[in-house]
Amino acid sequence: MANKNRQLKEAKVAEIKEKLEKAQGVVLAQYQGLSVEEDTELRKSLREAGIEYKVYKNTLVTLAAKELGLDGIVEYLEGPVSIAFGYEDATAPARVLNTFASTHKKMELKAGIVDGTVYDQEQVKVLATIPSKEVLIAKLLGSFKAPLSNLAYLLNAIAEKKQETAAE
Repeated sequence: MANKNRQLKEAKVAEIKEKLEKAQGVVLAQYQGLSVEEDTELRKSLREAGIEYKVYKNTLVTLAAKELGLDGIVEYLEGPVSIAFGYEDATAPARVLNTFASTHKKMELKAGIVDGTVYDQEQVKVLATIPSKEVLIAKLLGSFKAPLSNLAYLLNAIAEKKQETAAE
């Protein structure tokens, strides 16, 4: 019986390790005091953003984090802690949880991990202000487009001017 229990715990630790390794961004949050409706609303918004949301035993997360060299996260694993894993966008978990926490005072961001770096609560709030990769790419392309459009307009005006001059 004890052996089976140990195997289950080892499997859970392996699962947590895999999720921590695979995720581009991870955010730990304290969720105690949320109503069922609030929790359902939170899970729906996370799911829509492509974020996996789990609650694990802190001791199992601690073991997984230490095995991955993420010892800095261990100090935040006290009390009821939920974990949001973002696999596509590193800042998405911070954005979604921060937005939710701004209207639900019982939700509290604790810490986060992006690319193996551990961030505290204030740094996670800063991460939440970073737009998604798609938005950043769109802004970059937009900044390229404006000068190119101006250049095309200028070249077209020069060509029209030359045609007018040649016609006279």
